[in-house]
Amino acid sequence: MAEPGTPPVIGVIGGSGIYEIDGLENTRWEAVSSPFGTPSDELLFGELAGQKMVFLPRHGRGHRIPPSGVNYRANIDAMKRAGVTEILSVSACGSLKEELPPGTFVIADQFIDRTFAREKSFFGEGLVAHVALGHPVCGRLGDAVEEACKEVGIDAVRGGTYLAMEGPQFSTVAESNLYRSWGCDVIGMTNMPEAKLAREAEMCYATVAMVTDFDCWHPDHDHVTVEAIIKVLLENAEKGRTLVKQVAPNLTDRTETCSHGCHTALEHALITAPDARDPEMIQKLDAVAGRVL
Repeated sequence: MAEPGTPPVIGVIGGSGIYEIDGLENTRWEAVSSPFGTPSDELLFGELAGQKMVFLPRHGRGHRIPPSGVNYRANIDAMKRAGVTEILSVSACGSLKEELPPGTFVIADQFIDRTFAREKSFFGEGLVAHVALGHPVCGRLGDAVEEACKEVGIDAVRGGTYLAMEGPQFSTVAESNLYRSWGCDVIGMTNMPEAKLAREAEMCYATVAMVTDFDCWHPDHDHVTVEAIIKVLLENAEKGRTLVKQVAPNLTDRTETCSHGCHTALEHALITAPDARDPEMIQKLDAVAGRVL
């Protein structure tokens, strides 16, 4: 956790179509090692309007890694080691509601996690922890994203439930309609366990889900061409980069500790008695949980 009065360091995790940050200065790509394995790529360090930024392409440069193959733990741990205090996730998604057409940005605030082939916690045998996740998205960071969308004229919806599926295949019609009956708004493959891990690492997290198309529940779904989807994807990516560029200065002066509790999420979360904690786990968690260990 950054000391009160210390400017935040913003980490951006870019998904499909977001492989760089426009206007980033004093840049350098740097490999950051993690005890949890290899991150998706090197981290890009730089400054934007005087704001320190760190960028990580979630799928690696060239989009080499599928959603299930992303090492989410290594990515978040590397961001933490790089000094990041707030994470803005940007990714493509499908819409589960008629009122969220392609081109809409959804600042999701809830998740339903249907993934099953991913490591979902930094903790485990030898050091057990249970963090609160009732509100998985940082309201303060979400406010900054919403404000930035308005400032640059992006059609954005604040709030919504993101259904995280395993992939890499898309949904069946039956699955898509099931998720709609649950009240889900958008569907994607990457925000979980990313949001869970960010909370365990005591980092603010907000996500922007960029709608590329309606999921297969929609009667017009089969009539949409790949070319049309790619066109929306590219347009969304351009708007996403504009958004990131605008969010940075909106956060520069926010030097206080997060009032939503993101920076103190582990305060009462560690369950294992101090004398029963695995020394190897303690060493492995030096960045993620060093504040409370």
